[in-house]
Amino acid sequence: MKILVINGSPKGEYSITLQTVRYLEQQFPQVSFEVLHAGQKIKTLEQDFSSAVEAVKQSDFLLFSYPVYTFLAPSQLHRFLELLKNSGLSLAGKYAAQLTTSKHFYDITAHRYVQDMCQELGLKYIGGLSADMDDLLTEKGQKQARDFLQFLQWSVEKDSYLPFPQPQPAFTPVPATVPEADGAQKPGDVVIVTDVTPEEGNLQAMIARFQTNCPYNTRVVNIWEYPLQGGCLGCFRCAVSGKCIYTDGFDEFLRREIQTAQATVYAFTIKDHSMGPRFKMYDDRQFCNGHRTVTMGAPVGYLVSGPLSREENLRNVIEARASVGGNFLAGVATDEQEPDRQIDLLCQKLAYALEQGYQPPQTFWGVGGMKVFRDLIWLMQGMMRADHKFYKAHGQYDFPQKQWPTMLKMYAVGALLANPKVLAKMGNKMNEGMLMPYKKLLDSTKK
Repeated sequence: MKILVINGSPKGEYSITLQTVRYLEQQFPQVSFEVLHAGQKIKTLEQDFSSAVEAVKQSDFLLFSYPVYTFLAPSQLHRFLELLKNSGLSLAGKYAAQLTTSKHFYDITAHRYVQDMCQELGLKYIGGLSADMDDLLTEKGQKQARDFLQFLQWSVEKDSYLPFPQPQPAFTPVPATVPEADGAQKPGDVVIVTDVTPEEGNLQAMIARFQTNCPYNTRVVNIWEYPLQGGCLGCFRCAVSGKCIYTDGFDEFLRREIQTAQATVYAFTIKDHSMGPRFKMYDDRQFCNGHRTVTMGAPVGYLVSGPLSREENLRNVIEARASVGGNFLAGVATDEQEPDRQIDLLCQKLAYALEQGYQPPQTFWGVGGMKVFRDLIWLMQGMMRADHKFYKAHGQYDFPQKQWPTMLKMYAVGALLANPKVLAKMGNKMNEGMLMPYKKLLDSTKK
């Protein structure tokens, strides 16, 4: 079996994820591995993709190897997949799988994105291995890596792969209309971050309608117009100072022009099951803020051109990003049906959130994600100093072991529940006891 490893890490040979591949090379000498450093050499591949095409042609199996960046794969791998798709190369009959390393912060959405792309490209997708960054240094992690490759071999032998999704009809957007602006002065500051191009007429109309009907002052930041020098390199040079290694000034621009707004609306056309490579580059470059939820409390909204109802994973990413960041998701307006009504409702909900300070509690998306970050930053506080300072200042080190009174109380309750005689006499007293603080609250707030 000839495996072509698509290394999506911008670090190339220095990729931690790639070390698992090197380990498998040693353990399975009968398997042929070739590595294509797609992430590190993406700018070269943009100029000439022929070497990648030839490498793919010579392979039986594509193994996508990459670190998880901000809910998905690195922007460099997004761009590679776009180039591969645009090449028109037939991948029918070839198999695919993925291997990632992360701290398991939304590895599920990253894996689903690559799976969706593999299946759209006609690859027989088998599955993936999501490893912790340190797993390979343990016997358990090494065994999991070996088991994974053996499973891939077995799957190819049995021609076992995940079923392809049912084909969807071509999408036809519903045009949005733009009313006349009354020219009235508006308060506030809502920033619309977009990657819109002149060819995306309906997205332009959606943005224009939102700007006209939003009761707050709006401004557009088109990230195509900003001279980004490249995607995040994962170098961690920003971990202490918050200063990006690139000299394009994006870190300062982000903090000055975008993160100062009262609310943010993202406007994009669905591209390859995501917001597209340019938006992913923008997202990844925000790592200059580390793991700090610097815009928490500010509502967000989305203007999306494309069949979002068919993109389960992208919808999950949108909801998760808002919840993790502590941002009220005011709405997602699409051009699938009634775009005018959806856009107007988004304007109204965003205004309501700003005027009322509406901020609902985090869902599992946010609570679970922030606990992963909490534990990570606590362990790495010596390096990620800016993150550590932020987490301390905002009370995000909410470790349960600090809640000794509650824990002792639970020990007492557990002892009572373990005694059959006491349990038989309790009747409904336990439920009544649990409701006591709530009853006290309701009695004190009774009008």
